[in-house]
Amino acid sequence: MKTRVCRLYGQNDLRIETDDVAEPAAGEVQLALAAGGICGSDMHYLSDGGIGTIRVREPIILGHEASGRVIAVGENVDGLNAGDKVAINPSRPCGNCAYCAEGLPMHCLNMRFNGSAIRLPHEQGLFRDRITVKAEQCIRLPQDADLGAVACAEPLAVCLHAAKMAGEIAGKRVLVTGAGPIGLLCAAVASEAGAAEVVVTDLHDAVLEVAGKMGATRVINVHRDGAEMDRYTADKGYFDLVFECSAAAPAIKSAISALRPRGVLVQVGVVGDTPMPINAMVAKELCVQGTHRFHEEFADAVEAIVAGRIDVRPIVTRRYPLEDAAEAFRAAADRSRSVKVHLTFAES
Repeated sequence: MKTRVCRLYGQNDLRIETDDVAEPAAGEVQLALAAGGICGSDMHYLSDGGIGTIRVREPIILGHEASGRVIAVGENVDGLNAGDKVAINPSRPCGNCAYCAEGLPMHCLNMRFNGSAIRLPHEQGLFRDRITVKAEQCIRLPQDADLGAVACAEPLAVCLHAAKMAGEIAGKRVLVTGAGPIGLLCAAVASEAGAAEVVVTDLHDAVLEVAGKMGATRVINVHRDGAEMDRYTADKGYFDLVFECSAAAPAIKSAISALRPRGVLVQVGVVGDTPMPINAMVAKELCVQGTHRFHEEFADAVEAIVAGRIDVRPIVTRRYPLEDAAEAFRAAADRSRSVKVHLTFAES
């Protein structure tokens, strides 16, 4: 059987091609993809040929945020049948290494993650009409589930893990710096967790308009209204907790200025080496907490979406068919008009 795929050959060399799709073996299912979200990592692979020291060294099918329907089931698969809607977990820790044994599978030494160029051969991704995957990667959904919304489960899982690393959120004053998909989902998670305030900052009005639909109690365009942040720096700071989702040095500096003593900065955004105002961090006894991927939070994210506890739909601002992937990537890179851009597939 043949399927269309969205394959990257190198920097700015994205092609829609036809490839074979394997019949499901024991423990596997074949899926028809419904929706797939373009992530920042996908965009970096395309525009830069990699992310930092991670380089695209061979053709790679992009994509790790997706949902679909089961169309064929291999032997020894229980709980999944043809026609079932599913969420697809791209994360496949080995379960055997030292970190998996410690209960830290997000730090697996042998991690397999769809659409990742870390390893060679690269782990091929989910932007294709059909794919065969391990049945254990799939979470069965109710038949009335919104597959477009469920395709946001992976980035939501990242934010749920970040919230877990942050500690108690209920009653806290929360700042979110950067209103991309991750920042907006962090705002939604903080709001759902009972934060007293959720202030979201960014440089673009278009994404800040969406923030108001995701639980933000106030939004600030720091490009135009940066002075508005000054009120939060008085008396050593105002916020109890920051989700820093931009990885921009000015945003990090502003966030640390706005944190009150013994506040928590959860660094969610990633980029190259970035200066940090160490003196202020020491003087205010701040906790700086990293956060990386997710594990059990993927199932939690699916449940939150399906149950309607977190409405992810406002972040999906544009949808393009797979054949228009190049235009979809251009739209995703333009933050003045897009938050999360989805690809749709032949049988969606």
